[in-house]
Amino acid sequence: MIAKISGGKDTAGLIRYLFDTKRAKDHTDPHLVASWDGFAPDPGRSEDADATKRLLMADLDLHVKQARRLGRAPEKHVWHCSIRAAPEDRILSDEEWADIARRVVAATGIAPDGDPDGCRWVAVRHAPDHIHIAATKVRADLRTARHWNDYLTADRELAAIEKEYGLFQIVRGDRTAAKRPTRAEQEKARRAGQDKTAPERLRSTVRTAVAAASSMEEFVDLLRHVDGVLVEIVYFPSGDVRGYKVALEDDAGGPIWYSGSKLAPDLSFPKIQARLENIDPQPADQPGRRRTNAWHQATAATERIPHRLDQDGDEASQAHLAAFGEALDALPLLAPQVLRPQLQEAAATFERATRSRIQAEHHHARALRGAVRAMLRESAPRDGATLSMFLDAALLVAIAAARWHQLRHHDQQVAAAHQTLLHLQAAYEHAAAAPLAALAQHRPPQQAVDRHVRHLRQAVPDHAEQIIEDPAFDALAAILAEAEAAGHDPERLLQQAADQRALDDADSPARVLTWRVQRLSARPAPSPRARAAQARSAAARHTGAPVPRTAAAPAPQHSAQARPRFPVRPDDRIAAEVRLRRR
Repeated sequence: MIAKISGGKDTAGLIRYLFDTKRAKDHTDPHLVASWDGFAPDPGRSEDADATKRLLMADLDLHVKQARRLGRAPEKHVWHCSIRAAPEDRILSDEEWADIARRVVAATGIAPDGDPDGCRWVAVRHAPDHIHIAATKVRADLRTARHWNDYLTADRELAAIEKEYGLFQIVRGDRTAAKRPTRAEQEKARRAGQDKTAPERLRSTVRTAVAAASSMEEFVDLLRHVDGVLVEIVYFPSGDVRGYKVALEDDAGGPIWYSGSKLAPDLSFPKIQARLENIDPQPADQPGRRRTNAWHQATAATERIPHRLDQDGDEASQAHLAAFGEALDALPLLAPQVLRPQLQEAAATFERATRSRIQAEHHHARALRGAVRAMLRESAPRDGATLSMFLDAALLVAIAAARWHQLRHHDQQVAAAHQTLLHLQAAYEHAAAAPLAALAQHRPPQQAVDRHVRHLRQAVPDHAEQIIEDPAFDALAAILAEAEAAGHDPERLLQQAADQRALDDADSPARVLTWRVQRLSARPAPSPRARAAQARSAAARHTGAPVPRTAAAPAPQHSAQARPRFPVRPDDRIAAEVRLRRR
Protein backbone atom coordinates (compact mmCIF):
# COMPACT_ATOMS: atom_id res chain seq x y z
CA MET A 1 0.00 0.00 0.00
CA ILE A 2 1.14 3.50 -0.71
CA ALA A 3 -0.08 6.78 0.74
CA LYS A 4 -0.07 10.23 -0.82
CA ILE A 5 -0.63 13.18 1.50
CA SER A 6 -1.36 16.76 0.52
CA GLY A 7 -2.90 19.89 2.02
CA GLY A 8 -5.34 22.53 0.92
CA LYS A 9 -7.76 25.22 2.01
CA ASP A 10 -11.01 24.21 0.30
CA THR A 11 -12.99 21.55 2.13
CA ALA A 12 -15.97 21.91 -0.20
CA GLY A 13 -13.87 21.42 -3.32
CA LEU A 14 -12.33 18.22 -1.98
CA ILE A 15 -15.69 16.74 -0.97
CA ARG A 16 -17.20 17.56 -4.36
CA TYR A 17 -14.29 15.84 -6.09
CA LEU A 18 -14.51 12.71 -3.94
CA PHE A 19 -18.21 12.21 -4.66
CA ASP A 20 -18.13 13.27 -8.32
CA THR A 21 -19.10 10.55 -10.80
CA LYS A 22 -19.63 12.64 -13.93
CA ARG A 23 -16.25 14.15 -14.72
CA ALA A 24 -14.26 11.43 -12.91
CA LYS A 25 -15.24 8.30 -14.83
CA ASP A 26 -13.27 5.98 -12.54
CA HIS A 27 -15.35 7.05 -9.51
CA THR A 28 -17.88 4.29 -8.97
CA ASP A 29 -20.27 4.07 -6.03
CA PRO A 30 -18.64 6.76 -3.84
CA HIS A 31 -19.58 6.35 -0.17
CA LEU A 32 -18.20 6.73 3.33
CA VAL A 33 -16.53 3.76 4.96
CA ALA A 34 -15.57 5.54 8.21
CA SER A 35 -15.71 8.93 9.92
CA TRP A 36 -14.59 10.69 13.09
CA ASP A 37 -17.62 9.56 15.09
CA GLY A 38 -19.27 7.01 12.82
CA PHE A 39 -22.34 9.20 12.27
CA ALA A 40 -21.20 11.61 9.55
CA PRO A 41 -23.75 12.25 6.77
CA ASP A 42 -22.99 10.11 3.70
CA PRO A 43 -23.82 11.75 0.34
CA GLY A 44 -23.29 8.41 -1.38
CA ARG A 45 -26.13 6.79 0.56
CA SER A 46 -28.56 9.71 0.58
CA GLU A 47 -31.50 10.45 -1.70
CA ASP A 48 -30.51 14.13 -1.80
CA ALA A 49 -26.77 13.93 -2.43
CA ASP A 50 -26.24 17.69 -2.85
CA ALA A 51 -27.93 18.57 0.44
CA THR A 52 -26.02 15.85 2.26
CA LYS A 53 -22.71 17.12 0.80
CA ARG A 54 -23.47 20.57 2.24
CA LEU A 55 -24.18 19.03 5.64
CA LEU A 56 -20.93 17.03 5.50
CA MET A 57 -18.91 20.10 4.54
CA ALA A 58 -20.40 22.11 7.38
CA ASP A 59 -19.71 19.37 9.91
CA LEU A 60 -16.10 18.99 8.80
CA ASP A 61 -15.52 22.76 8.89
CA LEU A 62 -17.21 23.36 12.26
CA HIS A 63 -14.02 23.71 14.33
CA VAL A 64 -12.29 25.57 11.51
CA LYS A 65 -14.97 28.28 11.56
CA GLN A 66 -14.76 28.52 15.35
CA ALA A 67 -10.97 28.85 15.24
CA ARG A 68 -11.21 31.39 12.43
CA ARG A 69 -13.36 33.72 14.57
CA LEU A 70 -10.57 33.66 17.13
CA GLY A 71 -7.88 34.16 14.47
CA ARG A 72 -6.37 30.75 15.16
CA ALA A 73 -7.30 28.75 12.06
CA PRO A 74 -4.46 27.68 9.74
CA GLU A 75 -4.65 28.97 6.18
CA LYS A 76 -4.40 25.46 4.73
CA HIS A 77 -6.74 23.63 7.03
CA VAL A 78 -7.50 20.61 4.78
CA TRP A 79 -5.56 17.34 5.16
CA HIS A 80 -5.98 14.87 2.28
CA CYS A 81 -4.54 11.35 2.27
CA SER A 82 -5.15 8.81 -0.48
CA ILE A 83 -4.29 5.17 0.22
CA ARG A 84 -4.01 2.74 -2.66
CA ALA A 85 -3.62 -1.03 -2.56
CA ALA A 86 -1.16 -2.83 -4.82
CA PRO A 87 -2.48 -4.38 -8.04
CA GLU A 88 -1.62 -7.83 -6.64
CA ASP A 89 -3.78 -7.33 -3.53
CA ARG A 90 -7.21 -8.81 -3.05
CA ILE A 91 -10.27 -6.53 -2.97
CA LEU A 92 -10.69 -5.29 0.60
CA SER A 93 -14.08 -4.91 2.22
CA ASP A 94 -15.50 -1.61 3.48
CA GLU A 95 -14.89 -2.77 7.05
CA GLU A 96 -11.22 -3.46 6.31
CA TRP A 97 -10.76 -0.07 4.63
CA ALA A 98 -12.46 1.56 7.63
CA ASP A 99 -9.96 -0.10 10.00
CA ILE A 100 -7.07 1.03 7.80
CA ALA A 101 -8.37 4.62 7.76
CA ARG A 102 -8.71 4.73 11.57
CA ARG A 103 -5.19 3.40 12.04
CA VAL A 104 -3.71 5.93 9.62
CA VAL A 105 -5.39 9.00 11.15
CA ALA A 106 -4.35 7.77 14.60
CA ALA A 107 -0.74 7.16 13.56
CA THR A 108 -0.37 10.52 11.81
CA GLY A 109 -1.77 12.56 14.71
CA ILE A 110 -4.95 13.69 12.95
CA ALA A 111 -7.16 11.73 15.36
CA PRO A 112 -5.06 9.88 17.95
CA ASP A 113 -6.60 6.87 19.66
CA GLY A 114 -8.49 7.79 22.82
CA ASP A 115 -8.36 11.53 22.11
CA PRO A 116 -11.90 13.00 22.22
CA ASP A 117 -10.62 16.29 20.77
CA GLY A 118 -9.16 14.78 17.59
CA CYS A 119 -9.78 16.33 14.19
CA ARG A 120 -12.88 15.60 12.16
CA TRP A 121 -12.32 13.29 9.21
CA VAL A 122 -14.06 10.99 6.77
CA ALA A 123 -12.85 8.12 4.61
CA VAL A 124 -14.42 7.94 1.14
CA ARG A 125 -14.25 4.90 -1.11
CA HIS A 126 -15.08 5.57 -4.73
CA ALA A 127 -13.06 2.76 -6.36
CA PRO A 128 -12.32 -0.85 -5.41
CA ASP A 129 -8.58 -0.39 -4.82
CA HIS A 130 -8.25 2.83 -2.83
CA ILE A 131 -9.77 5.28 -0.36
CA HIS A 132 -9.40 8.99 0.35
CA ILE A 133 -9.24 10.45 3.84
CA ALA A 134 -10.44 14.06 4.06
CA ALA A 135 -9.84 15.86 7.35
CA THR A 136 -9.77 19.38 8.75
CA LYS A 137 -6.70 20.08 10.85
CA VAL A 138 -8.40 22.02 13.67
CA ARG A 139 -9.12 19.94 16.77
CA ALA A 140 -12.15 20.25 19.02
CA ASP A 141 -10.04 22.27 21.49
CA LEU A 142 -9.33 24.63 18.56
CA ARG A 143 -5.65 23.76 18.44
CA THR A 144 -4.02 22.75 15.17
CA ALA A 145 -3.24 19.05 14.86
CA ARG A 146 0.34 17.88 15.31
CA HIS A 147 0.99 15.83 12.20
CA TRP A 148 4.68 16.36 11.48
CA ASN A 149 6.31 13.65 9.40
CA ASP A 150 2.84 12.36 8.60
CA TYR A 151 4.00 10.66 5.43
CA LEU A 152 6.60 8.60 7.30
CA THR A 153 4.27 7.68 10.14
CA ALA A 154 1.53 6.72 7.67
CA ASP A 155 4.03 4.66 5.67
CA ARG A 156 5.18 2.79 8.77
CA GLU A 157 1.59 2.04 9.72
CA LEU A 158 0.81 0.81 6.21
CA ALA A 159 3.83 -1.50 6.35
CA ALA A 160 2.41 -3.06 9.51
CA ILE A 161 -1.04 -3.30 7.89
CA GLU A 162 0.40 -5.11 4.87
CA LYS A 163 1.87 -7.80 7.11
CA GLU A 164 -1.26 -8.21 9.24
CA TYR A 165 -3.63 -8.35 6.26
CA GLY A 166 -1.36 -10.53 4.14
CA LEU A 167 -1.05 -7.91 1.41
CA PHE A 168 1.79 -7.24 -1.02
CA GLN A 169 4.66 -5.64 0.91
CA ILE A 170 5.96 -2.54 -0.82
CA VAL A 171 9.74 -2.02 -0.95
CA ARG A 172 10.27 0.98 1.30
CA GLY A 173 13.23 3.26 1.71
CA ASP A 174 14.89 4.88 4.70
CA ARG A 175 15.38 8.39 3.24
CA THR A 176 19.01 7.69 2.36
CA ALA A 177 18.46 7.30 -1.37
CA ALA A 178 19.48 9.92 -3.89
CA LYS A 179 16.64 12.15 -5.02
CA ARG A 180 14.64 10.89 -7.93
CA PRO A 181 14.73 12.99 -11.08
CA THR A 182 11.84 15.41 -11.35
CA ARG A 183 9.52 15.41 -14.34
CA ALA A 184 11.07 18.70 -15.49
CA GLU A 185 14.59 17.22 -15.34
CA GLN A 186 13.49 14.15 -17.27
CA GLU A 187 11.81 16.21 -19.98
CA LYS A 188 14.86 18.46 -20.23
CA ALA A 189 17.15 15.44 -20.70
CA ARG A 190 14.82 13.98 -23.31
CA ARG A 191 14.82 17.22 -25.31
CA ALA A 192 18.62 17.28 -25.18
CA GLY A 193 18.81 13.69 -26.43
CA GLN A 194 20.23 12.37 -23.15
CA ASP A 195 19.10 9.14 -21.53
CA LYS A 196 20.01 10.44 -18.07
CA THR A 197 19.22 13.70 -16.31
CA ALA A 198 21.88 16.22 -15.33
CA PRO A 199 21.93 15.19 -11.62
CA GLU A 200 22.30 11.52 -12.59
CA ARG A 201 25.18 12.25 -14.94
CA LEU A 202 26.92 14.44 -12.38
CA ARG A 203 26.38 11.85 -9.66
CA SER A 204 28.10 9.20 -11.76
CA THR A 205 30.99 11.56 -12.51
CA VAL A 206 31.51 12.52 -8.87
CA ARG A 207 31.37 8.91 -7.69
CA THR A 208 33.98 7.92 -10.26
CA ALA A 209 36.24 10.76 -9.14
CA VAL A 210 35.86 9.69 -5.50
CA ALA A 211 36.79 6.12 -6.41
CA ALA A 212 39.92 7.31 -8.26
CA ALA A 213 41.15 9.96 -5.82
CA SER A 214 43.45 9.46 -2.85
CA SER A 215 42.94 12.89 -1.28
CA MET A 216 40.52 15.78 -1.38
CA GLU A 217 42.97 17.80 -3.46
CA GLU A 218 43.17 15.03 -6.02
CA PHE A 219 39.38 14.63 -6.00
CA VAL A 220 38.87 18.29 -6.87
CA ASP A 221 41.64 18.16 -9.46
CA LEU A 222 40.06 15.16 -11.17
CA LEU A 223 36.68 16.87 -11.33
CA ARG A 224 38.24 19.96 -12.86
CA HIS A 225 39.73 17.83 -15.63
CA VAL A 226 36.45 16.19 -16.62
CA ASP A 227 35.28 17.49 -19.97
CA GLY A 228 32.02 19.39 -19.77
CA VAL A 229 31.85 19.58 -15.97
CA LEU A 230 32.17 22.83 -14.04
CA VAL A 231 33.43 22.80 -10.45
CA GLU A 232 33.21 25.51 -7.82
CA ILE A 233 34.70 25.31 -4.32
CA VAL A 234 32.69 27.04 -1.59
CA TYR A 235 34.54 28.61 1.35
CA PHE A 236 33.64 29.72 4.86
CA PRO A 237 34.38 33.35 5.79
CA SER A 238 37.45 32.00 7.61
CA GLY A 239 38.83 30.71 4.32
CA ASP A 240 38.30 27.02 5.12
CA VAL A 241 36.64 24.85 2.51
CA ARG A 242 32.91 24.50 3.12
CA GLY A 243 31.97 22.30 0.18
CA TYR A 244 31.80 22.05 -3.58
CA LYS A 245 29.29 22.48 -6.39
CA VAL A 246 29.22 20.95 -9.85
CA ALA A 247 27.30 21.68 -13.03
CA LEU A 248 27.19 20.61 -16.65
CA GLU A 249 28.75 23.08 -19.02
CA ASP A 250 26.42 22.18 -21.90
CA ASP A 251 23.23 22.29 -19.83
CA ALA A 252 20.45 23.91 -21.86
CA GLY A 253 19.47 27.28 -20.46
CA GLY A 254 22.74 27.71 -18.56
CA PRO A 255 24.55 25.67 -15.89
CA ILE A 256 22.50 24.50 -12.89
CA TRP A 257 24.69 23.98 -9.85
CA TYR A 258 24.33 21.02 -7.50
CA SER A 259 26.09 20.58 -4.19
CA GLY A 260 27.39 17.12 -3.39
CA SER A 261 24.70 16.50 -0.78
CA LYS A 262 22.02 17.27 -3.37
CA LEU A 263 23.44 14.63 -5.70
CA ALA A 264 23.46 11.93 -3.01
CA PRO A 265 23.63 11.86 0.81
CA ASP A 266 27.13 10.35 0.81
CA LEU A 267 28.62 12.80 -1.70
CA SER A 268 28.75 15.82 0.57
CA PHE A 269 32.20 17.35 1.08
CA PRO A 270 32.59 16.16 4.73
CA LYS A 271 31.52 12.60 3.92
CA ILE A 272 33.86 12.32 0.95
CA GLN A 273 36.64 13.74 3.10
CA ALA A 274 35.99 11.11 5.79
CA ARG A 275 36.28 8.34 3.20
CA LEU A 276 39.45 9.67 1.56
CA GLU A 277 41.16 10.09 4.90
CA ASN A 278 40.85 6.34 5.45
CA ILE A 279 42.93 4.81 2.66
CA ASP A 280 45.88 2.53 3.25
CA PRO A 281 48.92 4.06 1.53
CA GLN A 282 50.53 1.75 -0.98
CA PRO A 283 54.24 0.97 -0.46
CA ALA A 284 56.57 2.72 -2.86
CA ASP A 285 58.44 0.63 -5.39
CA GLN A 286 61.90 -0.27 -4.15
CA PRO A 287 64.74 -1.98 -6.04
CA GLY A 288 65.10 -5.61 -5.03
CA ARG A 289 61.60 -5.88 -3.62
CA ARG A 290 58.87 -7.80 -5.40
CA ARG A 291 56.12 -5.52 -6.66
CA THR A 292 52.77 -6.04 -4.97
CA ASN A 293 49.92 -6.96 -7.30
CA ALA A 294 47.18 -4.43 -6.61
CA TRP A 295 44.50 -6.58 -8.28
CA HIS A 296 45.35 -9.49 -6.01
CA GLN A 297 45.23 -7.18 -3.00
CA ALA A 298 41.83 -5.83 -4.01
CA THR A 299 40.51 -9.34 -4.67
CA ALA A 300 41.73 -10.58 -1.30
CA ALA A 301 40.16 -7.61 0.50
CA THR A 302 36.90 -8.16 -1.41
CA GLU A 303 36.86 -11.87 -0.54
CA ARG A 304 37.01 -10.98 3.15
CA ILE A 305 33.92 -8.74 3.03
CA PRO A 306 31.27 -11.51 3.41
CA HIS A 307 33.05 -12.76 6.53
CA ARG A 308 33.30 -9.18 7.82
CA LEU A 309 29.58 -8.68 7.32
CA ASP A 310 28.90 -11.76 9.45
CA GLN A 311 31.40 -10.95 12.20
CA ASP A 312 31.92 -7.18 12.44
CA GLY A 313 29.59 -4.57 13.87
CA ASP A 314 27.06 -2.72 11.75
CA GLU A 315 29.19 0.42 11.45
CA ALA A 316 32.19 -1.55 10.18
CA SER A 317 30.00 -3.58 7.81
CA GLN A 318 28.52 -0.42 6.36
CA ALA A 319 32.05 0.85 5.72
CA HIS A 320 32.98 -2.34 3.85
CA LEU A 321 29.91 -2.00 1.61
CA ALA A 322 30.75 1.63 0.87
CA ALA A 323 34.32 0.70 -0.09
CA PHE A 324 33.06 -2.13 -2.29
CA GLY A 325 30.78 0.37 -4.02
CA GLU A 326 33.84 2.52 -4.78
CA ALA A 327 35.57 -0.53 -6.25
CA LEU A 328 32.61 -1.08 -8.58
CA ASP A 329 32.69 2.62 -9.54
CA ALA A 330 36.35 2.27 -10.54
CA LEU A 331 36.03 -1.04 -12.36
CA PRO A 332 34.66 0.29 -15.69
CA LEU A 333 37.80 2.41 -16.06
CA LEU A 334 39.90 -0.76 -16.19
CA ALA A 335 37.63 -3.29 -17.89
CA PRO A 336 37.54 -4.15 -21.60
CA GLN A 337 35.13 -2.14 -23.69
CA VAL A 338 32.65 -4.98 -24.10
CA LEU A 339 32.20 -5.39 -20.34
CA ARG A 340 31.79 -1.74 -19.42
CA PRO A 341 28.01 -1.39 -19.91
CA GLN A 342 27.25 -4.22 -17.47
CA LEU A 343 29.85 -3.01 -14.98
CA GLN A 344 28.53 0.55 -15.15
CA GLU A 345 25.02 -0.74 -14.49
CA ALA A 346 26.32 -2.80 -11.57
CA ALA A 347 28.04 0.24 -10.06
CA ALA A 348 25.02 2.50 -10.55
CA THR A 349 22.68 -0.08 -9.04
CA PHE A 350 24.85 -0.99 -6.05
CA GLU A 351 25.14 2.71 -5.22
CA ARG A 352 21.79 2.36 -3.41
CA ALA A 353 23.11 -0.56 -1.35
CA THR A 354 26.09 1.44 -0.06
CA ARG A 355 23.95 3.70 2.15
CA SER A 356 21.63 3.15 5.08
CA ARG A 357 20.80 4.81 8.37
CA ILE A 358 23.84 3.08 9.87
CA GLN A 359 26.81 5.41 10.14
CA ALA A 360 29.87 3.89 8.49
CA GLU A 361 33.20 3.79 10.31
CA HIS A 362 35.41 4.07 7.25
CA HIS A 363 38.71 3.16 8.89
CA HIS A 364 37.62 -0.49 8.79
CA ALA A 365 37.82 -0.52 4.97
CA ARG A 366 41.20 1.14 4.48
CA ALA A 367 42.79 -1.89 2.79
CA LEU A 368 40.28 -2.22 -0.06
CA ARG A 369 40.30 1.53 -0.75
CA GLY A 370 44.09 1.57 -0.97
CA ALA A 371 44.14 -1.43 -3.29
CA VAL A 372 41.52 0.10 -5.60
CA ARG A 373 43.55 3.30 -5.94
CA ALA A 374 46.63 1.23 -6.70
CA MET A 375 44.72 -0.66 -9.41
CA LEU A 376 43.84 2.61 -11.10
CA ARG A 377 47.47 3.66 -11.18
CA GLU A 378 48.55 0.53 -13.00
CA SER A 379 47.95 -0.47 -16.58
CA ALA A 380 44.82 -2.54 -17.12
CA PRO A 381 45.31 -6.33 -17.03
CA ARG A 382 45.93 -7.87 -20.42
CA ASP A 383 44.05 -11.11 -19.80
CA GLY A 384 40.61 -11.78 -18.43
CA ALA A 385 41.79 -13.98 -15.57
CA THR A 386 42.67 -11.09 -13.25
CA LEU A 387 39.34 -9.38 -13.80
CA SER A 388 37.49 -12.70 -13.47
CA MET A 389 39.13 -13.27 -10.09
CA PHE A 390 37.85 -9.97 -8.82
CA LEU A 391 34.36 -10.44 -10.28
CA ASP A 392 34.14 -13.90 -8.74
CA ALA A 393 34.77 -12.39 -5.32
CA ALA A 394 32.37 -9.52 -6.09
CA LEU A 395 29.51 -11.96 -6.74
CA LEU A 396 29.80 -13.31 -3.21
CA VAL A 397 29.84 -9.77 -1.82
CA ALA A 398 26.61 -8.90 -3.63
CA ILE A 399 24.94 -12.02 -2.19
CA ALA A 400 26.24 -11.26 1.30
CA ALA A 401 25.19 -7.60 1.03
CA ALA A 402 21.62 -8.59 0.15
CA ARG A 403 21.50 -10.94 3.13
CA TRP A 404 23.00 -8.34 5.48
CA HIS A 405 20.51 -5.66 4.43
CA GLN A 406 17.61 -8.11 4.59
CA LEU A 407 18.35 -8.91 8.22
CA ARG A 408 18.11 -5.19 8.96
CA HIS A 409 14.94 -4.67 6.89
CA HIS A 410 16.63 -2.36 4.38
CA ASP A 411 14.20 -3.17 1.57
CA GLN A 412 15.51 -0.86 -1.13
CA GLN A 413 19.10 -1.89 -0.46
CA VAL A 414 18.15 -5.58 -0.72
CA ALA A 415 16.54 -4.98 -4.11
CA ALA A 416 19.61 -3.03 -5.27
CA ALA A 417 22.00 -5.81 -4.21
CA HIS A 418 19.93 -8.43 -6.03
CA GLN A 419 19.88 -6.33 -9.20
CA THR A 420 23.63 -5.74 -8.92
CA LEU A 421 24.16 -9.48 -8.73
CA LEU A 422 22.49 -9.93 -12.12
CA HIS A 423 24.76 -7.36 -13.77
CA LEU A 424 27.89 -8.81 -12.15
CA GLN A 425 26.95 -12.32 -13.20
CA ALA A 426 26.53 -11.22 -16.80
CA ALA A 427 29.92 -9.48 -16.75
CA TYR A 428 31.60 -12.42 -15.03
CA GLU A 429 30.27 -15.01 -17.47
CA HIS A 430 31.62 -12.97 -20.37
CA ALA A 431 34.98 -12.22 -18.73
CA ALA A 432 35.64 -15.75 -17.46
CA ALA A 433 34.77 -17.70 -20.61
CA ALA A 434 38.04 -17.14 -22.47
CA PRO A 435 40.54 -17.63 -19.60
CA LEU A 436 38.73 -20.75 -18.35
CA ALA A 437 38.74 -22.23 -21.85
CA ALA A 438 42.44 -21.44 -22.23
CA LEU A 439 43.25 -23.13 -18.92
CA ALA A 440 41.14 -26.18 -19.76
CA GLN A 441 43.25 -26.78 -22.86
CA HIS A 442 46.21 -27.48 -20.54
CA ARG A 443 44.50 -30.23 -18.56
CA PRO A 444 47.27 -32.38 -17.06
CA PRO A 445 47.61 -36.15 -17.61
CA GLN A 446 45.04 -38.38 -15.93
CA GLN A 447 47.51 -39.50 -13.28
CA ALA A 448 47.98 -35.91 -12.13
CA VAL A 449 44.22 -35.31 -12.32
CA ASP A 450 43.58 -38.31 -10.04
CA ARG A 451 46.09 -36.94 -7.56
CA HIS A 452 44.36 -33.55 -7.52
CA VAL A 453 40.99 -35.28 -7.06
CA ARG A 454 42.34 -36.90 -3.89
CA HIS A 455 43.54 -33.50 -2.72
CA LEU A 456 40.08 -32.06 -3.39
CA ARG A 457 38.33 -34.76 -1.38
CA GLN A 458 40.59 -33.98 1.56
CA ALA A 459 40.36 -30.18 1.33
CA VAL A 460 36.66 -29.72 0.48
CA PRO A 461 34.89 -33.03 1.10
CA ASP A 462 31.41 -31.46 1.03
CA HIS A 463 31.89 -29.98 -2.44
CA ALA A 464 34.34 -32.42 -4.02
CA GLU A 465 31.87 -34.33 -6.20
CA GLN A 466 30.19 -31.14 -7.39
CA ILE A 467 33.58 -29.68 -8.33
CA ILE A 468 34.71 -32.82 -10.17
CA GLU A 469 31.54 -32.85 -12.28
CA ASP A 470 31.77 -29.11 -13.02
CA PRO A 471 32.88 -28.17 -16.58
CA ALA A 472 35.39 -25.80 -14.96
CA PHE A 473 37.20 -28.70 -13.26
CA ASP A 474 39.64 -29.04 -16.17
CA ALA A 475 40.71 -25.42 -15.63
CA LEU A 476 41.17 -26.08 -11.89
CA ALA A 477 43.25 -29.17 -12.58
CA ALA A 478 45.40 -27.19 -15.02
CA ILE A 479 46.06 -24.37 -12.57
CA LEU A 480 46.93 -26.89 -9.83
CA ALA A 481 49.40 -28.55 -12.18
CA GLU A 482 50.98 -25.19 -13.02
CA ALA A 483 51.26 -24.34 -9.33
CA GLU A 484 52.84 -27.71 -8.59
CA ALA A 485 55.38 -27.19 -11.39
CA ALA A 486 56.25 -23.80 -9.85
CA GLY A 487 57.09 -25.44 -6.54
CA HIS A 488 53.81 -25.08 -4.64
CA ASP A 489 52.05 -27.83 -2.72
CA PRO A 490 48.67 -28.32 -4.49
CA GLU A 491 47.00 -29.82 -1.44
CA ARG A 492 48.08 -26.92 0.71
CA LEU A 493 46.92 -24.39 -1.91
CA LEU A 494 43.50 -26.05 -2.07
CA GLN A 495 43.22 -25.99 1.70
CA GLN A 496 44.17 -22.32 1.82
CA ALA A 497 41.70 -21.49 -0.94
CA ALA A 498 38.92 -23.39 0.80
CA ASP A 499 39.67 -21.75 4.15
CA GLN A 500 39.39 -18.23 2.75
CA ARG A 501 35.63 -18.42 2.47
CA ALA A 502 32.92 -21.09 2.49
CA LEU A 503 31.81 -22.24 -0.94
CA ASP A 504 28.12 -22.60 -0.08
CA ASP A 505 27.14 -19.33 -1.82
CA ALA A 506 29.05 -20.10 -5.02
CA ASP A 507 27.22 -21.23 -8.15
CA SER A 508 30.41 -22.90 -9.35
CA PRO A 509 32.85 -23.86 -6.55
CA ALA A 510 35.25 -25.12 -9.23
CA ARG A 511 35.59 -21.67 -10.75
CA VAL A 512 35.92 -20.07 -7.32
CA LEU A 513 38.77 -22.40 -6.40
CA THR A 514 40.39 -21.88 -9.80
CA TRP A 515 40.71 -18.14 -9.29
CA ARG A 516 41.75 -18.45 -5.66
CA VAL A 517 44.44 -21.04 -6.41
CA GLN A 518 45.72 -18.95 -9.30
CA ARG A 519 46.01 -15.90 -7.06
CA LEU A 520 47.70 -17.86 -4.27
CA SER A 521 50.11 -19.53 -6.66
CA ALA A 522 51.19 -16.14 -8.01
CA ARG A 523 53.15 -15.70 -4.77
CA PRO A 524 56.73 -17.01 -4.67
CA ALA A 525 56.86 -20.73 -4.00
CA PRO A 526 58.23 -21.59 -0.54
CA SER A 527 61.85 -22.63 -0.33
CA PRO A 528 62.77 -26.22 0.66
CA ARG A 529 63.47 -25.03 4.20
CA ALA A 530 60.09 -23.32 4.39
CA ARG A 531 58.34 -26.42 3.03
CA ALA A 532 60.06 -28.52 5.67
CA ALA A 533 58.88 -26.12 8.35
CA GLN A 534 55.33 -26.30 6.98
CA ALA A 535 55.47 -30.09 7.07
CA ARG A 536 56.67 -30.06 10.69
CA SER A 537 53.90 -27.60 11.57
CA ALA A 538 51.26 -29.81 9.95
CA ALA A 539 52.61 -32.88 11.76
CA ALA A 540 52.61 -31.01 15.06
CA ARG A 541 48.96 -30.05 14.58
CA HIS A 542 48.08 -33.73 14.23
CA THR A 543 50.19 -34.93 17.19
CA GLY A 544 49.88 -31.90 19.47
CA ALA A 545 53.68 -31.60 19.77
CA PRO A 546 55.28 -28.14 19.92
CA VAL A 547 56.51 -26.75 16.64
CA PRO A 548 60.34 -26.33 16.54
CA ARG A 549 61.47 -22.87 15.60
CA THR A 550 63.82 -22.49 12.64
CA ALA A 551 65.43 -19.56 10.98
CA ALA A 552 63.31 -18.03 8.27
CA ALA A 553 64.50 -18.54 4.73
CA PRO A 554 65.56 -15.37 2.96
CA ALA A 555 62.98 -13.95 0.60
CA PRO A 556 63.83 -14.33 -3.07
CA GLN A 557 65.19 -11.16 -4.60
CA HIS A 558 63.81 -9.73 -7.81
CA SER A 559 65.65 -6.99 -9.59
CA ALA A 560 63.02 -4.98 -11.37
CA GLN A 561 62.97 -1.35 -12.17
CA ALA A 562 60.02 0.47 -10.62
CA ARG A 563 57.39 1.14 -13.21
CA PRO A 564 56.02 4.66 -13.60
CA ARG A 565 52.55 5.35 -12.30
CA PHE A 566 49.99 5.86 -14.98
CA PRO A 567 47.19 8.38 -14.81
CA VAL A 568 43.61 7.26 -14.70
CA ARG A 569 42.64 6.31 -18.22
CA PRO A 570 39.71 8.11 -19.84
CA ASP A 571 36.69 5.87 -20.19
CA ASP A 572 34.76 6.41 -23.38
CA ARG A 573 31.80 4.36 -22.19
CA ILE A 574 30.99 6.58 -19.23
CA ALA A 575 28.89 9.59 -20.19
CA ALA A 576 30.42 11.56 -23.07
CA GLU A 577 31.61 14.38 -20.85
CA VAL A 578 33.51 12.15 -18.40
CA ARG A 579 37.26 12.00 -18.92
CA LEU A 580 39.54 11.62 -15.92
CA ARG A 581 43.19 12.50 -16.27
CA ARG A 582 45.95 13.94 -14.17
CA ARG A 583 47.75 17.19 -14.57
